[in-house]
Amino acid sequence: MTKTEIERLTNYLRKTFGAPSLQVRPQAKKKDMAEVFIANEFVATLYKIVEDGETEYQFQMAILEMDLEEA
Repeated sequence: MTKTEIERLTNYLRKTFGAPSLQVRPQAKKKDMAEVFIANEFVATLYKIVEDGETEYQFQMAILEMDLEEA
């Protein structure tokens, strides 16, 4: 992902989730993937998918059962 894409995704996700500490960081080994952090804690991955001239970004977040017990 380009720097511009990372910035746009960061702004969008900060606004959507109301999380000013949210950061989107590019994944060094994969050009179509980034990682999402809130308060320096990894929370999700973002994938860029280009198909038939359309671009989409898939946000994937896993929630572990043990994380629910702490809430």
